[in-house]
Amino acid sequence: MLSYILRRIVSTLPVMAIVALFVFSLLYIAPGDPAVVIAGDQASPEDVERIRQSLGLDRPFLIQFGSWVWRILHGDLGTSIFTNLPVSTMIGQRLGPTLSLMMVTLLLTIVIAVPLGVVAAWKAGSLIDRVIMGFAVFGFSLPVFVVGYMLAYIFALELEWLPVQGYTPLAQGFWPWLENLILPAIALGCVYIALIARITRATMLEVLQQDYIRTARAKGLGQGGILFIHALKNAAVPIVTVIGIGIALLIGGAVVTESVFAIPGLGRLTIDAILRRDYPVIQGIVLLFSFVYVLVNLMIDVIYTLVDPRIRY
Repeated sequence: MLSYILRRIVSTLPVMAIVALFVFSLLYIAPGDPAVVIAGDQASPEDVERIRQSLGLDRPFLIQFGSWVWRILHGDLGTSIFTNLPVSTMIGQRLGPTLSLMMVTLLLTIVIAVPLGVVAAWKAGSLIDRVIMGFAVFGFSLPVFVVGYMLAYIFALELEWLPVQGYTPLAQGFWPWLENLILPAIALGCVYIALIARITRATMLEVLQQDYIRTARAKGLGQGGILFIHALKNAAVPIVTVIGIGIALLIGGAVVTESVFAIPGLGRLTIDAILRRDYPVIQGIVLLFSFVYVLVNLMIDVIYTLVDPRIRY
């Protein structure tokens, strides 16, 4: 088992190296000279050249990349061009709201999607099944920002049940913290709920056709025990895999959701950095998101080997 984990960790190193190269290349993929973009239209050639030297753009590409990687390995993500603050400090200041949003969304998704998928498989072909799958198609079809604006209009502006925007830290109380996250979590989780509900239904349908399920029914085991003890337990591996992979949806959707609901998280910081062309901040956030995604996939592989006896180390 340990050797398998070590092999998986080693296999992620080339991936992270390619990601790092791509993230660093963002400075060069952007149209025009980054120094000119940063300096502005009114800057003199001397100002542009001074910015190029401060960013190290006058050095060869490989030397710049090597220097950047060396700083990354020492925890230095660079300095923001506009705020002159360390990028790691800016990320740390915005990390709490994003983690809170993703945690609430993930919990809400699992609590809703898995039971919906189980019920749809149990009532396969019935009206209940068609309604649940119709909701899944509906959830896939609507963009996050459309769902967000609809929820904000209905529940915040019309009914005035929940705040329309903003974020309250958990230190100021559990309910103030949660009520600011309910609408964003629902908006962000719609696609995620639809995906997991469909996967759960498909996996459960396959498991419910197995011989041991028929044996359990013949022994008189109740429907709840068959569904949640026998069937769901054996269908859990692909469901857990999809839940983990779907975290990428949360990372991407958080950027839009935080903008709609004015949550001061990493997504909002990303939008602000793109609008201001703050390249060090963009590079740091993209690198962080990529690292989290690779790490989550590594954890999924490890969990998969733990719960699936067919995997050989």
